[in-house]
Amino acid sequence: MKKVAFYTLGCKLNFSETSTISRQFEQKGYRKVEFSDTPDIFLINTCSVTENADKKCKKIVKEAQKINPDGYVAIIGCYAQLKPKEISEIPGVDVVLGAAEKFRLLELIDDFKKTPQAKVLASEIKEAKAFNNAYSINDRTRTFLKVQDGCNYHCAFCTIPLARGKSRSDTIENILKSAREIAATDVKEVVLTGVNIGDFGIQDGKRKERFADLVKALDEVEGIDRIRISSIEPNLLTNEIIDFVSTSKRFVPHFHIPLQSGNNKTLRAMRRRYLRELYEDRVAKINQLMPNCCIGVDVIVGFPGETEEDFLDTYNFLNELNISYLHVFTYSERANTKAPEMDGVVPMKERQRRSKMLRILSEKKKRAFYEGQLNTQHTVLFEEDVEDGKMHGFTENYVRVAANYDPLLINELKEVQLVSLNENGTVEVEEPEIVYESH
Repeated sequence: MKKVAFYTLGCKLNFSETSTISRQFEQKGYRKVEFSDTPDIFLINTCSVTENADKKCKKIVKEAQKINPDGYVAIIGCYAQLKPKEISEIPGVDVVLGAAEKFRLLELIDDFKKTPQAKVLASEIKEAKAFNNAYSINDRTRTFLKVQDGCNYHCAFCTIPLARGKSRSDTIENILKSAREIAATDVKEVVLTGVNIGDFGIQDGKRKERFADLVKALDEVEGIDRIRISSIEPNLLTNEIIDFVSTSKRFVPHFHIPLQSGNNKTLRAMRRRYLRELYEDRVAKINQLMPNCCIGVDVIVGFPGETEEDFLDTYNFLNELNISYLHVFTYSERANTKAPEMDGVVPMKERQRRSKMLRILSEKKKRAFYEGQLNTQHTVLFEEDVEDGKMHGFTENYVRVAANYDPLLINELKEVQLVSLNENGTVEVEEPEIVYESH
């Protein structure tokens, strides 16, 4: 029985796809092992959102060769679609599969025998038309369920439409089937994932369903306690969705909403589909209906043409906004996007300084949000994440908590009282309040 190991770089969507491909291997009689367990086949699922992700791919291939010099190395994912030839020249790589080919790996490669020349099986991105159903299972406490793929937006900084193709979705019926399969595995939390999930509903190039209707249908699936929306564009986060989540049985009060810039001039240059006023309106609406809701924000600093004044405009906008944390990205030039052709390149040192300022602001925001939740009751899903005798988990509104380790608590939902913030920035809970229940 051949052994196969998987390594995933990048987003929750990649995790859902790696997990599904790993099940394909297991169904064919391969044994899934850890990366360090001398596998016969290494499958690396890549990301290409930043320059750094490309370097990571090379590093992992090198590591695979150290573990098993005779191991077969297959590369899939966004980087594989964008730069297949470049990857095929990395010493040790045996095959590179594009977006249209990655789910057909076992059909396209039957013997997994090393050859002197790496194979490149990557057709043009316009060939990636099919929606491949995917969800992660047995990898973590929560499951990532893919509902949408690709993107029809062409933001000036982003390669994802080039790496994943046009927006396309599964049907609500299929997703409900997957959700019921997941419910049968005793998973407590599902995270909906995609490239642009608010754009859900395009099948065979035509809009047939809506994200709001998917949310309503999933809310009725028995056996899943919590459903989280991974990330949704502000212009697609409608009042209907916010209203529904605020009274939902299963959807939790947590939104991750990409902003990218709080300066309208920069938003226009980035080719975003909204201005900051709309973003402010979405945040106000959420806070009005769900005062304890966690709101995460993506922001890019150092985009071409972003002056110090523009950056401070973003900084002040975020500082005044009632949000919970930031994911800060330092702008990096990506081939075949519009941004590198623009004037006003921001020096890398300046980009890094701005990033640091926003990361400090994020810590401040997160701390304030956590402090605002103290002395209140929340439900925590405890994970197999143990450090120094403490186990961790997240509340429904995404506060990370620590409790004394107890194996009975793993993958359990518990009502707890949030007590204090520890030196690691995690919230301690009142231990005696934890009552064991059987599920």
